[in-house]
Amino acid sequence: MKSYLDLIRDVIQRGEEAVDARTNVTTLSTFGRSLDINLRWGYPLLTTKRMHFKSIKAELIWFLKGCPNIKFLHDRDCTIWDEWADANGEVGPMYGKQWIDWNGHNQLQECIDALKHSSTSRRLVVSSWNVDDLDKMALSPCHILFQFYTRKGNLSCAVYQRSVDCFLGLPFDIASYALLVNMIAKQCNLQPDRLIYFMGDTHIYMNHYMQVLTQLKREPLDTPIIKLNPDITNIFDYDVDDIELEGYMSWPAIKADVVV
Repeated sequence: MKSYLDLIRDVIQRGEEAVDARTNVTTLSTFGRSLDINLRWGYPLLTTKRMHFKSIKAELIWFLKGCPNIKFLHDRDCTIWDEWADANGEVGPMYGKQWIDWNGHNQLQECIDALKHSSTSRRLVVSSWNVDDLDKMALSPCHILFQFYTRKGNLSCAVYQRSVDCFLGLPFDIASYALLVNMIAKQCNLQPDRLIYFMGDTHIYMNHYMQVLTQLKREPLDTPIIKLNPDITNIFDYDVDDIELEGYMSWPAIKADVVV
């Protein structure tokens, strides 16, 4: 993940101070950045700080259930969506609901079916940006669209993220989409290849600035490997115990407050 460290250095050097309209917190902000991550080298989980892999697994599986309530997450000791949920644990028709049931369309299943039967399709797209539902969501989607691409038995995915919290959000989201690519590749008998990440407003919150500097002093360690339960043949059947991480070593965690 050296490319990630280069990205946050670039944001520090080139970013312009701006007060975020939603959170009223000052950021260093740039626009239009990208990362091209080779998934053949292993699973791109950040090693310059300890990442909570169990939460990454739980959130993605929650998305795949299409569930708008955080009870599923709490049952798996994951609290990352607590700040946005209402008193009943509801977050509205966010990512999972749009992926799995956009007006009756299971967008992800349609992509999987197409990958199995029409590998050169240019329509392997899943969107979370449902304009009709934005005002019902606890938080407008940050990663709003992803597209699959396959050639010669290899599977790649391009993601577009409109708003990128470089310190807390981005490493988590990269790991989540890399896991998704691995899961779909297994189901479709393909080889995970590349994860291309396109970013709109790419920023560092100023209350994360010192933590970012600490991270930049650390050298990346070896890339871990993802292991999926070989008995699971349907992506919607996974639970957290079906996904394991092998060879993950990291520097200590760096605590920072999430900006709500």
